[in-house]
Amino acid sequence: ENTEEAEPFYRLSVPKQKTSSEIKEDSETINEARNILRTLKTQRPFTPTEGQRRLFASGSSRGPQNRPPSVFSLCASSFDLAESRPVFGVRLSPLDHKPIPVTLSKDEYPVSLPKLPVDDAEVRKVSSARARLLRRTSLGNCLSVEVVHPDQNEEKLDSEELAMGSGNCSAEQRSCVPLNDGSRRSISSGRVSTWETEDFLKGTAGKWLLQQRGESGQMKMPRISPSQPRSAGWKRRVTGLENETRTNESEEEDIFWHTKILPILHELKREDNIENLCLACTKLYQVLNEGNMLGKRLKRRNTLLKTLYKLVDIESDPLCLKLTKIILAMKVDGKNLLGVCKLACKICRNEENDGIIQNDGLLDCLLEVMRTEDLQKNSEALLYCMGAVKFMSGNAVLLNEMVSKGAVEMLLQLMKQINNIKENSTCFSSLGHLLVQLTATLRNLADLPPARCQLLHHRAVPELCVALEQRLSDKDVSIYIVRIFSKLSSYDDFCAAFADCSRCYALFLALLNKHQKQQDLVIRIIFVLGNLTAKNNEARQQFFKEKGSVNTLVSLFQTYRDLDLAAQQQNHEREGKSQAKHPSEAEDVLIKLIRVLANLSVHPSVGEALAAAPRVVELLVAVLEYKSVDDCQELVINAATTINNLSYYRVEGSAVGDKKLHIAEMLLKLLMSNSMDGVVEAVRVFGNLSQYHEICDFIIQKKIHKFVISLLDSESPDACVSACGVLLNLTVDKDKRAVLREEGGIAKLVDCLQDFGPADWQLACLICKTLWNYSESLAGAPACFGESADTLLVLLLSLLDKEPPLDYSLDRDLRDRKLYWRREFQSVAGRLLDRIQSHR
Repeated sequence: ENTEEAEPFYRLSVPKQKTSSEIKEDSETINEARNILRTLKTQRPFTPTEGQRRLFASGSSRGPQNRPPSVFSLCASSFDLAESRPVFGVRLSPLDHKPIPVTLSKDEYPVSLPKLPVDDAEVRKVSSARARLLRRTSLGNCLSVEVVHPDQNEEKLDSEELAMGSGNCSAEQRSCVPLNDGSRRSISSGRVSTWETEDFLKGTAGKWLLQQRGESGQMKMPRISPSQPRSAGWKRRVTGLENETRTNESEEEDIFWHTKILPILHELKREDNIENLCLACTKLYQVLNEGNMLGKRLKRRNTLLKTLYKLVDIESDPLCLKLTKIILAMKVDGKNLLGVCKLACKICRNEENDGIIQNDGLLDCLLEVMRTEDLQKNSEALLYCMGAVKFMSGNAVLLNEMVSKGAVEMLLQLMKQINNIKENSTCFSSLGHLLVQLTATLRNLADLPPARCQLLHHRAVPELCVALEQRLSDKDVSIYIVRIFSKLSSYDDFCAAFADCSRCYALFLALLNKHQKQQDLVIRIIFVLGNLTAKNNEARQQFFKEKGSVNTLVSLFQTYRDLDLAAQQQNHEREGKSQAKHPSEAEDVLIKLIRVLANLSVHPSVGEALAAAPRVVELLVAVLEYKSVDDCQELVINAATTINNLSYYRVEGSAVGDKKLHIAEMLLKLLMSNSMDGVVEAVRVFGNLSQYHEICDFIIQKKIHKFVISLLDSESPDACVSACGVLLNLTVDKDKRAVLREEGGIAKLVDCLQDFGPADWQLACLICKTLWNYSESLAGAPACFGESADTLLVLLLSLLDKEPPLDYSLDRDLRDRKLYWRREFQSVAGRLLDRIQSHR
């Protein structure tokens, strides 16, 4: 009867008849009840903050020659001052254009035609102006003919130029140029106007035009007499592409330009005070926004942009911030988009500018660029735009603003576009630079709960896995994605998302094999695997079934164990070496690697396979051999916990069983340490190993049982549970039951039951089973329990009569465990009570 009921530690009998409130499956019941197979927790890998904001981290795998520069200079020449003008130096083919002859009667001429100049000086002046005009024409500034009905107000034709250039026109601009084709032209404010007349063909136009100059040097435009009918003919105007007149713009826009915008541009040109310039820029943006003139709608957009570009030369971040916002809002493209994105990146790189950035709405403009611009056409501009956003994400206020403005969804959409670019595409490599900035930003966003909700909602994990799969050779992209995973995998919802993306395990193994000695990458992948295998039995099985999974872990274990050994030997050779407060890099990898093995071993079939793997057990024991708990407590305790999990499986060919005595020797060293956690973990392992008779003999021989009995005085219920486990297995052997009387073992068990029993049914059950084994061959309660017999009798009666209600505020699993142990206690304590009463 005793052999049947006093089974080894944690091999507890399961009631034959189970109620519906008990745990459903036997295997789950046993695992939960034993509380011996445990997963491990650990700290997330530490990532030091970069001292300076950069596009690429100081440890980037991209050399300076293989990446866009993080530092650059910008000036007005960085922009194209006329977006519509051809690139300088490129000659355009002449247009196949013939002027349209217009025949006018003498009555239709607005004024009498003057005679041609006869003075030599005037002829030379006209010839010089003609030559300059021809040179400009040869560079590609072709002229176009525009026919304007005379009903239109002539004063409107040059209103812009006359308003901005009155009294400032150059001699070249005011020169009149007679051409051989019979047309008469005047150059005023950079525009050529043409009137074709019969007298001009006779050579009389030049002198008349010169006579129209006033003392100020400004060209006087001919006017139509009020008495002359408006319908008497058409007027034609020829303009250059460089400064094309806006005859098609609406009258409202023309008024808006002169009354609202032009005065501000004049102010920007003549103002030299930074504060006043910033105020003018703010006013300009407000005016453009109120007039719905942002974007490309404004016809005089180039004139406005030229003024803004020239202000970039002023070294002032607040001013450049204002300029950046306006230029981006004007929807520039090409070279100008690249220039303004670089300007934004330069401003955001300076952490001291975060305050002014928060108040100026630059983030909206940058997000709009990334939403709308073509990915392949403007990849370099998007790189610097994304870099600016990444720098902003280093500020907590701006980071929250990004979440509220939908940055998470936008970034994932951009990543999806990048993932759709095939590897053989010419822009695949350059988009890798952009992906570095994007994933670095997502890494920062992953710290915020609202951002994590959006990442989960928009299925970020599968998309990140696609990017990781395509960029396995890109260490920078890989490390940022793995850093994101290390944050997300700490939450149960994301662990479930990883479980739905089973290919992630193959990706992690591929990365581990490819970058085995890249500690920063390896440790984070191992940390993620530890999180995924901590709570999900399916994840444990999926990872274990991946080809080469265990071999990869063993290889990493060997590599970093050797590195740690070498570092330890060097440290021992140094004199006066101080103890490190944190684990070394190699130790940190080993801590998290052993955690993966411990978590995997919770799965029954995986645990059996690992227990039978000699190389796995050898490496774990090696840690206990060369490492003391004082050197690195977490590493040693993790190794002991993993051995404890594996020692639970008594399978044929168990490597733990083959090395059980050597393991016991290493645990003895841990028992003698000053670490209470290390002592408790060593006693746990002895609780499993004491199922072997050789280990029981070892415990008695080394007097470990005395140490275990003294552990019953601990204030920790876990320590008492571990100690009771060892004593329970010792009392299975009749020859060793007497040792329980040494060191006051019986009295300590009763005291432990009195202190913890009402609140801990598991510990109470183990104490009763130990006392049951101990009292089996003794006659009479006094002989068995001595002075503690009466106390034990009253205590058992009290606990058996007590039927405390279950706390339904606890989760169901915890309630089921408490219910299981209470029923186990009632079964064992009832029989022990009967035995005591029968011997009285």
